[in-house]
Amino acid sequence: MKKVCVIAVHPDDETLGCGGTILKHLKRGDEVHCVFVTDGDETQGVLIDQLAKHYGFTSVTRLGMPELKLADISLNELVPALAGVMNRIEPNALYIPNRADAHSDHRAVFEALIASTKAFRFPSIELILMCEVISETDFNLGLPEQVFNPNYFVDITDEWEGKKQALEICKDQMLPYPFTRNESTMKALNRYRGSLINVEYAEAFMALKTIVR
Repeated sequence: MKKVCVIAVHPDDETLGCGGTILKHLKRGDEVHCVFVTDGDETQGVLIDQLAKHYGFTSVTRLGMPELKLADISLNELVPALAGVMNRIEPNALYIPNRADAHSDHRAVFEALIASTKAFRFPSIELILMCEVISETDFNLGLPEQVFNPNYFVDITDEWEGKKQALEICKDQMLPYPFTRNESTMKALNRYRGSLINVEYAEAFMALKTIVR
């Protein structure tokens, strides 16, 4: 059994980036702990509760950081908050925001996570994966150093329906087509990622650290 920690900057990031992978971990009997860095207003608090019920997370942590202002918060505040979670959970695998997502909150959390998950402090961490979050990862500036180049794929064919149900829970966060943040485009992305590994649906990640013991 593995301990998995998913870092969601905003409620729905966990579903967009790794919803199917979460369900696969849970099916395998792994612990899945979800950390919501921001939870916005009361509506988003309700959304977190609904998502927690749908997935059946082992634990849910709400850091309550101010939405849209994380880039203005010192790393001296973000790093201890995230390190405290790592100390409590002692995860083996981390799912984190992409380093170059369009939203400054995502980039700020990424920087804080890299600072707070050094191997000599958290030897339990064997795998760190950056998620592909639609309308975030695909909306960056596209500079060579910011390109999302996946090297880790998870077959979510059997988990797609469960992810679809989670997307429906997040319907108020979605936008009409042809905006990318909608179920139709999410399905197309997961089908495309699946085609790259010869399955029907997949989620793609960039592995930053892989330790084999």
